[in-house]
Amino acid sequence: MKFGAEKLLLYAVTDGEKDLSELEKKVELCLRGGATAVQLREKGIPYAEYVRRARALKEICSAYGAPLIVNDDIGVALEAGADGVHLGADDCGVFEARKIADGNKRGFIIGATAKTPEQAAAAQAAGADYLGVGAVFPSPTKAGAVRITVRQLAEICESVSIPAVAIGGITAENARTLYGSRAAGVAVVSAIFSGGDVLENTRKMYAAARYAAYGEEI
Repeated sequence: MKFGAEKLLLYAVTDGEKDLSELEKKVELCLRGGATAVQLREKGIPYAEYVRRARALKEICSAYGAPLIVNDDIGVALEAGADGVHLGADDCGVFEARKIADGNKRGFIIGATAKTPEQAAAAQAAGADYLGVGAVFPSPTKAGAVRITVRQLAEICESVSIPAVAIGGITAENARTLYGSRAAGVAVVSAIFSGGDVLENTRKMYAAARYAAYGEEI
């Protein structure tokens, strides 16, 4: 799958839904609503179940032309045929992941977390394709996450040539304040998946993401 900054406009991150059929329904609704990429984020589940879920979501994402990114586990991502992996600070390093990926799947996407320009530059040099930058706002899914300001987000985006997506407590309301930061888009968990109509939630977030990235009103 061809990957570029446009795929990061509205990056939906799953919320640990226990029922696979319900997860599939939610992901399809968010893709219908305008999500441009999906990250499968699971904690504490068996490897085989992680692979099963990734395979199921890969089929749905492919139908909408959206990349499926697996959180944390490059083994799961490669075995499931996902489009890429997102690595946090405590996961397999980007350089190591790139060596593994290049020997297994051409065009494999690697994302990395960065909270400083130095971390961003190191991730880019190691072979990352994009950055996840935050937390920009207080996050209900990561209560202890280190916060950065919108200005710091802009500094990180300006320090590298690869695209960056803002993450952390982003809603349809506060996303608009990110305009001018040069972030390619927003990554969202709660504002899409944690209550209400997933389709309508996503449509609202898509409109907010267009403004955050391009200053466009839709």
